[in-house]
Amino acid sequence: MNIAIASDHAGYEEKERLKPLLDELGIQYEDLGTVSEESVDYPDYARKVADEVASGHVDQGLLVCGSGTGMAIAANKVPGVRAAACYSVDVARNSREHNDANVLTLGSKTISTADMREIVRAWLSTEITEDRHRKRVSKIEAIERQYQR
Repeated sequence: MNIAIASDHAGYEEKERLKPLLDELGIQYEDLGTVSEESVDYPDYARKVADEVASGHVDQGLLVCGSGTGMAIAANKVPGVRAAACYSVDVARNSREHNDANVLTLGSKTISTADMREIVRAWLSTEITEDRHRKRVSKIEAIERQYQR
């Protein structure tokens, strides 16, 4: 598996803390920034990861900002991206099993480092499995296509 990761300034420290976990899990990743805690605009980094996922250059994406919400909103503007802001292991699993989320967003100010690690571990190890969920994801994709020009 190959993923793209990024953060804004608020998520930089946690993004850096997640890299050893990704290494431990054998996940190859491309870090698309930011490279410090200097203030940046989160939509720029959400788009970098979302573009990589949507183009198929990577399998999945991981984004960290203060709440996880802004990154999810921005990433979800890119067709083909299903970003989920997850704050628990159960939500992470559900976002993969039911929604086939391909980008995980996390909030550095709302989730502890230990919980974040467990959320990432659960999210990366869960797949969509049931046809009824695939059917629903297909309906989401159909809605998306309606609004593309």
